[in-house]
Amino acid sequence: MRTLATLAVMALLLLYVWERVDIVRAGYHIERLKSKKVLLQRERDELRVKVSTLTAPERIARAATEKLGMIPPQQGQVILVKVEPETPDSDRLADPEVRLAKSHGPGRTP
Repeated sequence: MRTLATLAVMALLLLYVWERVDIVRAGYHIERLKSKKVLLQRERDELRVKVSTLTAPERIARAATEKLGMIPPQQGQVILVKVEPETPDSDRLADPEVRLAKSHGPGRTP
């Protein structure tokens, strides 16, 4: 009877130690994940700043003029075309919308 009680106490003691070790292991894993989360949040913030910088209208305009040699359009080079929507009761196939853009280089007249 005494050996059975000793075995039961030993089993409970081993179970307690095993659970404590498992809890400590889970705690270390949680801390690693928290550190990784912080690093990923920093990387996300850096990428957001980079996207914001790269998509800034001033930067795009500067790159267009300096690298691509583009210039702002002159008076009369941009023509806005209004396209009226088709009526829904039309049974025929809708014609695709066509938009034309004209480019007049320097020294050319429209």
